[in-house]
Order: sequence, then C-alpha cells, then structure tokens
Amino acid sequence: MAMVNLRKPLDMNEAKSKIAIARTFHAALVARDWAAIRVLLTEEAEWTLPGDNAISSPAKGADAVVERAQKIAGYGLRFELLHILSSRTDVALHLHNTAERDGVKLDEYLATVLRVDGGQIVAIETFLSDVPGMNAFFAEV
Repeated sequence: MAMVNLRKPLDMNEAKSKIAIARTFHAALVARDWAAIRVLLTEEAEWTLPGDNAISSPAKGADAVVERAQKIAGYGLRFELLHILSSRTDVALHLHNTAERDGVKLDEYLATVLRVDGGQIVAIETFLSDVPGMNAFFAEV
C-alpha cells in the first residue's frame, strides 16, 4: 500500500473522488450490483470485519471481497446510509444495518472505512456498534 504524504495540501478533486467511490460502493451494495463493486476494487483488496461468525474472517482479494458482500446481502440486510465521512487518507460509510432472520434481529450502526488509492479501494475495515448481536445474527450454522 502506498504511503500518503500528510504534509502535502489536500487535493479537493481527490477528496471528491473518494466520496464518489464511497457513494458508488454503497449504491452497488444496495442494488446487489456485484460487477460494479468489483470494478471499484484493486486485485489485492481486503475486507476485515470483527466478530466470530460466518462473515468475520478477512476476505483477501477482489473476488473474495465481492463474495463477502454477496454473503452479507444474502442475509437480507437493509443498508441505510446515514453519512459519508472523509479524512485526509480514507472515506467511511456510516450505516444503520437492519434485518431479521429466523427470529433473530440485527440492528446495528457501523462505520465501513474504505482505503482508496489510485481511484480504487485497496482495503475495507468495518467497525460495529454491536459485535455480539452481529455474532448472533451471522452465526455459523
């Protein structure tokens, strides 16, 4: 991963591009448009989620990241976008995810941080408000 020079002036076009990538990622996830997500990713992209459940191990490689998105969406989640948050180096989706499956409810707030380099996502890390709730909802069968 390339190191970001934090002393250089912030490029507003770069900041807008990161926000556009975040919006596109969310829209593609909601639409279940896996090809659109794949285009956003580098070949080496990774997605890390906390917990001990069916979706918590790191997904390494673009195809594995797309499979992770498919698996999460396959549980019937609703991905409500609350905010897009931007830093000098990253962009984050602040989401409220809800779903119900076999009497188990998921109601969590999260930040999914996208590390963007060269106009593509190189890494995704998700921070959750309710890891035990996520473990219960996505329990391995």
